[in-house]
Amino acid sequence: MKHLSTKACAYGVVLLLSHMIAAHAMLDPIDFLALQSIRKSLNDLPGSNYFASWDFTSDPCNFAGVYCDGDRVIALNLGDPRAGSPGLTGRIDPAIGKLSALAEFTIVPGRVFGTLPHTLSQLKNMRFLAISRNFISGEIPAGLGQLRSLQTLDLSFNQLAGSIPFSVGNLPGLSNVILCHNRLVGSVPPFASRSLTRLDLKHNYLSGSLSPVGLPPSLQYLSLSWNKISGPVDRVLSRLNRLNYVDLSSNRFSGCIPGNVFSFPISNLQLQRNEFSGPVQPLDQVRIPTVDLSFNRLSGGLSPLFSTVQNLFLNNNRFTGEVPGSFVDRLLSASIEILYLQHNYLTGIEINPTVEIPLSTSLCLQYNCMVLPVQTPCPLKAGRQKTRPTAQCIRWKG
Repeated sequence: MKHLSTKACAYGVVLLLSHMIAAHAMLDPIDFLALQSIRKSLNDLPGSNYFASWDFTSDPCNFAGVYCDGDRVIALNLGDPRAGSPGLTGRIDPAIGKLSALAEFTIVPGRVFGTLPHTLSQLKNMRFLAISRNFISGEIPAGLGQLRSLQTLDLSFNQLAGSIPFSVGNLPGLSNVILCHNRLVGSVPPFASRSLTRLDLKHNYLSGSLSPVGLPPSLQYLSLSWNKISGPVDRVLSRLNRLNYVDLSSNRFSGCIPGNVFSFPISNLQLQRNEFSGPVQPLDQVRIPTVDLSFNRLSGGLSPLFSTVQNLFLNNNRFTGEVPGSFVDRLLSASIEILYLQHNYLTGIEINPTVEIPLSTSLCLQYNCMVLPVQTPCPLKAGRQKTRPTAQCIRWKG
């Protein structure tokens, strides 16, 4: 009986080994070993069971997040993609570079830390690289500029430092670059891709000025807010006539705002908290729903072409003269929802003091060179002073 039991056990081991060999034979051995290394360097956060299916006695092409074409891994989406899932922790193993057929690599939000492996530059077929909302640190490897097929690069909401490699800007097929909410420094590199539609670099420490030809006309979404970028943008913006969203707020941009930008198909134009100066003259009636030019050094009279804007922020500038009657008409018809003109040098507005401003409209006129004809609630940041001191008005007018 003991002899039979031993033979049965040996037979079972042979069957198990045969099964493992057959399963592994479905995947390239190099890819198989790379997946093992990647698994060892990452773990589920408490509450996640993403790696439960990663049993290396079975076919890795059936693992959660692993997609194969033949015997090669072509996509690796690590972590449970459902919103609110706990995500993963650990590091990205350099063995990722061994998956030479990999075209897509993503990691869901979690607590993955450490640096980006330089071996990522070996993935010549990579088209989609997205590792956002984790704790990735260090610099963006310049070797990513070797990924000539890369279309989407999303490394947002991490702790990346250093500059954006110029080699990345030279990639010919980029369509989406999302590097916001990091600690990046240096200048915005010129982008060579003629198909780049989204560039999101907000909330970094970028500085320097923008190259007049550094951003391609294909751009539709541009966000550079909360950086330290300076210099003029008139030659940059005037070329980007496909933009539908622009946020350059909270920088140090200077010079004039080109009039043709107000004719672009933009839904939201955010240019506040910069150092823009001079008059603002749209070329035609402005159809942009939201325009924010507040906290700049803009001067001259208010163009009546702005009266068609639903939410208009012109406060904290140096505008002079009277508020055009077209603004009043649009206010009273409730076509304007927000009109902030406080903290300028405006001298009047023709509005009947007894008229009722629609409840859906928010109007603020305080701290100008006029006696307020109507009393309307203003934001707390506007302060308590209703009228600008006469001496300031005389000095500015003079």
